[in-house]
Amino acid sequence: MTFSLATWNINSVRLRIGLVEEFLNTHQPDVLCLQEIKCENAAFPAKAFRKMGYEHHAVHGQKGYHGVATISKAPLREIASTDYVSKGDTRHVECLVDAGAGPVRVHNFYVPAGGDVPDPVKNEKFDHKLKFLDEMKGLHCDHADVPSILVGDLNIAPLETDVWSHKQLLKVVSHTPIETDGLNEVQASGGWTDCIRQHVPPEEKLFTWWSYRSPNWNESDKGRRLDHVWSSPSLAAKLSGIQVLRDARGWEKPSDHVPVIATFDF
Repeated sequence: MTFSLATWNINSVRLRIGLVEEFLNTHQPDVLCLQEIKCENAAFPAKAFRKMGYEHHAVHGQKGYHGVATISKAPLREIASTDYVSKGDTRHVECLVDAGAGPVRVHNFYVPAGGDVPDPVKNEKFDHKLKFLDEMKGLHCDHADVPSILVGDLNIAPLETDVWSHKQLLKVVSHTPIETDGLNEVQASGGWTDCIRQHVPPEEKLFTWWSYRSPNWNESDKGRRLDHVWSSPSLAAKLSGIQVLRDARGWEKPSDHVPVIATFDF
């Protein structure tokens, strides 16, 4: 039995519902985790997803900002969210889904970007990001004997090969040592496995985001791996594939992130 899950920072689900429909019709993941949906729960395009065969939704939205949504072909249970750093913004939703061989807890995250200045004293947004990471360290991959998957736009590229230039980005938010060390601590303290880098060797450059500021994104290839798929080791052992849909960055009016699909064989 195969179970597939996709993660995608869509940068406004209503604006790009056509791209989502194209993606779902083509790839048919069992679960899709969206970040930065930029709408309140009542404005989420639930009818469109139901028409595509995705009847079940766990939505935690906010007008104009942030927001996460997990949609599924199978029922979702125990839907909840955590208000990290008690900011009141909508950056996390979790739920249980039947992956075929039993329930799996899915955590869908949108970690704060952190602004432009990598100094928590001078930049409140960066301080927020670091505190968010600190609180994530308490999230373990196995809770109540249920294995977990953690996905989303974590807004950090931890490895040297996760950015186009390690040296040039060391002082740029998303690749500073304090951020990458923090994310590594979240992974280690929670017992998580980086599924993408389990499948794609760490020596190989891999990106999931290319800035809108780069008109020739494909040619210059100044990307970063900001989108992640982590899981409990027991699930990682069943990982059969990772697909990064780079071509999606070249679609008409695209998100600056591309979908990532993880497939598990049970």
